[in-house]
Amino acid sequence: MQSTPSWAWIVFWALLLALLVVDLLAHRGGRGQSRRAAVLWSLAWVGLGLAFCGFVWVTLGSERGHEYLAAWLIEKSLSLDNVFVFLVIFRSLNVPSRYQHEVLFLGIFGALVFRALFIFVGAAALQRWGWVSYVFGAILLITAWRVFREDPSKQQDNRVVQWLSRRLPVSDQVEGPHFVVKHGGRRLVTPLLLALIGLEVTDILFAVDSVPAAFSVTTDTFILYSSNAFAILGLRALYLVIAGAVGQLRYLHYGLAGVLAFAGVKMVVEEWVHIPPLLSVAIILVVIGTAVGASLAHRPREVEA
Repeated sequence: MQSTPSWAWIVFWALLLALLVVDLLAHRGGRGQSRRAAVLWSLAWVGLGLAFCGFVWVTLGSERGHEYLAAWLIEKSLSLDNVFVFLVIFRSLNVPSRYQHEVLFLGIFGALVFRALFIFVGAAALQRWGWVSYVFGAILLITAWRVFREDPSKQQDNRVVQWLSRRLPVSDQVEGPHFVVKHGGRRLVTPLLLALIGLEVTDILFAVDSVPAAFSVTTDTFILYSSNAFAILGLRALYLVIAGAVGQLRYLHYGLAGVLAFAGVKMVVEEWVHIPPLLSVAIILVVIGTAVGASLAHRPREVEA
C-alpha cells in the first residue's frame, strides 16, 4: 500500500472543512429546498467529487486516480440506499422540510466520523489478517441478496425509529428546531432528535456494507476516506432529488444489489483474478445505468401522468 504525503491529507481536510461550512450556510433558513436547486446542487457535488479525482490522478498517479473513481462510484451508488431510508424516517416522523436540512447536516457529519473509524480499523485488519477479505466478501454477498429481495423505496417504517419510539419519552410533534423540550417538568425527545439518531444508527449499519465494498477496489486509507467523504457530502441535495422521483426508480435496488455482489465476488477472487479499477468503474456504471434506464423506461402510468 502506497503512502500518502502529509500535504495531500492537509489539502483534503481543508477542502472537506470548507465544503461542510458551505453546505451548512448555503441552506440555512430553508434555502435551496426546490427540486431545481437540489438538482443543481447534486450536480455540483458530483462535479466536486470528480474534480478531486483529477487532483488524485495528477498528484498521486493514474492508478490511484482509477481506484478513487471506482471507490467513489461504489459509495455514491450505495448512498442511494441511505437516501431511501432518510425519506422513510422523515415521513414516518412528519418532520417538516424546513427542519430536515439541519438533521441531514448533523447526520452527514456523524457519518464522516463513523466511517473514518470503519475505514482505518478495516484497513488495519486487512493488512494484518488477509482472511478478513473473505469475511468482507461474504458480508457483501449476503447484503446483495437482501437488497435484491427488498425494495427500499416501498418501506413504510424504519425499525430503528420504531424501537427508539417505544423506549424514549417522545413529544407528539416537532416543536421548532429543538431536539429536546420540557413539558410539565419532564424532558421529552422531539421527532427531530429521533430522526437524527435514526439516521446515524442506519448509516452505521449501511457502512458495514458500503465500506467493505470500497475495500474491494483499494486498501489505501486516503483513497477510501476521501472517496467516502465526497460521496456522502451531497446526500442532502440527493435526498431532495430522490424524494421527488422515488416512484420512478422501481428497479434501482436491483442495480445496487448488482454492485454489492460484484464487490463481494471481487474480494473473494482477488487472490486469483485481479480486476483493474478502471474495469470496475465500467462494470459499476453499466450495472447502475441499466437499472436506472430500465426504471425510467417502465415507469408506472400514474407517475408519468
